[in-house]
Amino acid sequence: MEVKKIYILLLSLVLLSGCSGYSSLLKSTDNDLKFAKAKEYYEKKKWLNAATLLESVVVPFRGTEKGEEALYLLAMSHFNNEDHLTARSYFTGYFRSYPRGKYAEFCKFHVAYCYYLESPEAKLDQEFTRKAIDEFNSFLELYPKSERVPDANKYLDELREKLAYKAYLNVKLYNKLGNYQGNNYQSAIIAAQNAMKEYPGSKYEEDFAFLILKSRFEEAELSVESKKAERYGDTVDEYYNFINDFPNGKHRKEAQRIFEKSSGKK
Repeated sequence: MEVKKIYILLLSLVLLSGCSGYSSLLKSTDNDLKFAKAKEYYEKKKWLNAATLLESVVVPFRGTEKGEEALYLLAMSHFNNEDHLTARSYFTGYFRSYPRGKYAEFCKFHVAYCYYLESPEAKLDQEFTRKAIDEFNSFLELYPKSERVPDANKYLDELREKLAYKAYLNVKLYNKLGNYQGNNYQSAIIAAQNAMKEYPGSKYEEDFAFLILKSRFEEAELSVESKKAERYGDTVDEYYNFINDFPNGKHRKEAQRIFEKSSGKK
């Protein structure tokens, strides 16, 4: 029992000593020492300790080689700690301060990558998704021969597909709402047409085309008698557009059913 108490006491003293040393370091005016210790913490993966010390030397070292490295390590400390928003801010600050610096390309890429990592699921607001796309495009313009180009293009494809899926969910919702508080079928058609233009080659392209056909048909079905024939005619025309583009598509059978019902009523 006594041995255990002595062990706990010694451990407490060691921990207090360590905390005391770190607190003294924070109060120190020796920036070179703080920078050296920050790098030691960084190597030990103690990201928050490293970040706190680096934040205190970034301004005094600004415009110097140490300042450049300190700002890069500060950004990376937050990034490794999975604080992507703070990391992005420092990556951006590095690129603005050192556009031709040693880590400029890396930081420019990681501004976009931080936005990418914070991009939410499709049903939520996609502000960060669009910002990630803008930043990756900016990176590609500045560094067209970078070894990170394939990664940037891969992430861009993924982000665009997410926006296409977001658009698809919106089109489905308009179609589902039907004539509730207005003609939502027309909204579905316009939204789908715009999405096909904005996201050509998307894996949702056939779904957009089918929802246009489906919306035209359902609009015709619910129309007043004076408009039915014209709208069934529009549905038949839309069927030919659909089947021409997707002759073996997954919606072929449903499209054929719509065509057969519409053909006898136009």
